[in-house]
Amino acid sequence: MKKMNIRTLATVGLLSTLSYLLMLLNFPIPPFPSFLMIDFSEIPALIAAIVFGPMAGILVEFIKNVLDFFMTGSPTGVPVGHLANFVAGVTFILPVYFVYKKFESKKGMTAGLMAGTIVMSLLMSVLNYYVILPAYTMFLNAPAMSAPEAKQLVVSGILPFNVVKGAILAVVFILIYTKIQTWMSKQIAAQKA
Repeated sequence: MKKMNIRTLATVGLLSTLSYLLMLLNFPIPPFPSFLMIDFSEIPALIAAIVFGPMAGILVEFIKNVLDFFMTGSPTGVPVGHLANFVAGVTFILPVYFVYKKFESKKGMTAGLMAGTIVMSLLMSVLNYYVILPAYTMFLNAPAMSAPEAKQLVVSGILPFNVVKGAILAVVFILIYTKIQTWMSKQIAAQKA
């Protein structure tokens, strides 16, 4: 990422704050397990990535989760959920950014959002099975799951949830993108100048 100027840092800060506030407005989607919550906090991170580069999007994801960790905490002080949210956000926004930058069109954005949904869904399924679910057991005293139970949760809950979440984020982002596309193009042009 290019050297950030004061205006860029201020915009990333504002997008991080907006992302944190959107993170607070989370809700479950039936019939998925109630601990799987959707929010729209990836949208400001995605805007930051597209306008200022992938590191800006990652920074928004990081700041959002740090703010939430300090405001809500964790029962054991280990931010397992926050780390999972950070990884999910990054695995969504980076594919969107790279596919969009290759085509820089509305179709490119749509393809990028589809790629982000697929990558996030697959990677989060693998990470949940091998890392996140065991971390909940180890650090947060969640009940230990057998391998078949964990596999069942990933296949019937986590994977389809992330596909639905990615699809909802994609639809909402496309609606927003059509309204702010001109502003984003001006911001991108200002970065190149």
